Amino acid sequence: MKYQQQITINKPRKEVVAKFSDPDNMKHWQRGFIFMKPINGNLGDEGSQNLLKYEMGKREIEMTETIIKNNLPDEYSATYEAKGVYNYQVNRFSPTMESATLWTTDNEFQFSGFMKLFGWFMPGAFKKQSRKYMEDFKAFVEEGKSVKDH
Repeated sequence: MKYQQQITINKPRKEVVAKFSDPDNMKHWQRGFIFMKPINGNLGDEGSQNLLKYEMGKREIEMTETIIKNNLPDEYSATYEAKGVYNYQVNRFSPTMESATLWTTDNEFQFSGFMKLFGWFMPGAFKKQSRKYMEDFKAFVEEGKSVKDH
C-alpha cells in the first residue's frame, strides 16, 4: 500500500525542520510515544538505527527505525519495522511563497502474517494515523500545542 500526504505549516522551513529533527519533540506530536533509544550508529546518521516504543490502545508496540537518507531540510527517509509491518517513509520540507513550509510524506507499507489482514481490510487506519501525526505536528510548531496536554 502506497500513499502521499501533504500539510502546510505556517512557519519558516528552518524552524519546522529544527522541531522535526529534535527527538525530544516527538512526545509533543506523536500520540502514544513512549521513548526512542539509539541502538546502532550515531543519532541522525544515515544507516543508524533507533528503537521506538509506542502505546497503541492497550498494547505497546516496538519498532526499529533505520535512517536511509538524512539531508534535511530537503529529505529525511527511513524504514520502520514492527511485527508484521514494514513502512518506508520519505519526508520532504519545501518552502512556500508565503514563508510557510509544505511537508510532504510518501509512505509505503508492506504487511506479513496477521497484519496482512489488517492492512487489506483497514488501509484507511494507516492513512488516518499518518494524517493525525501531521496535524499534531502542525499544531505543535504553529501554536506550541502538545498532545501530552490532552
